[in-house]
Amino acid sequence: MDKIPLTRDGHQKLDAELKRLKSEERPAIIRAIAEAREHGDLSENAEYHSAREKQSFIEGRIKELESILSRADVIDPARLSGAIKFGARVTVIDEDTEEEHHYQIVGEAEANIENGLLNIKSPLARALIGKDEGDSVEVRTPGGQRSYEVLRILYE
Repeated sequence: MDKIPLTRDGHQKLDAELKRLKSEERPAIIRAIAEAREHGDLSENAEYHSAREKQSFIEGRIKELESILSRADVIDPARLSGAIKFGARVTVIDEDTEEEHHYQIVGEAEANIENGLLNIKSPLARALIGKDEGDSVEVRTPGGQRSYEVLRILYE
C-alpha cells in the first residue's frame, strides 16, 4: 500500500477526529438506534432509519481514518528548508489581481482550501513545488490561466 503524506498537525487532527468518533459519536448513535427500536414498527420509523444512516456514515469515516492513519508518512516541515516542498507555508501574490494568498502544501487527506491547506496534487501546488522566493509560476485553473509570484517560504 502507498504511504499517505501528512503533516504533524494533519495527523493529530485526523487522530483526534478518529478518537472522537469512536468514543463519542459511535456510542451516541448506538443509544439513538436502541431508543428508536423501542418505538415499535421499524419499517415506518423515521428516527430508526435516520440513526442507521448516520451510523453507516460514522462507521465508514472510522474505517477511512484508520486506513489513512495506518498508512501515514508523517513529515515534520520544521526539519525542512529551501525550495518549496511538502509542508511549506507559502505566500504568493496573484500577478493579475495583486492579491496575496497564504497556503500550506499538505496531503490530500488534510487539504482544506478554505483554511489555506493546499492539496499537494492540486495544479497550483504542483506548479509551486521546487520554486524559490521570487519565482513566478503559470497555473491553468478552472477559472483560466493564472500567474503567481512566490513571496515567502516558511517551514515551521
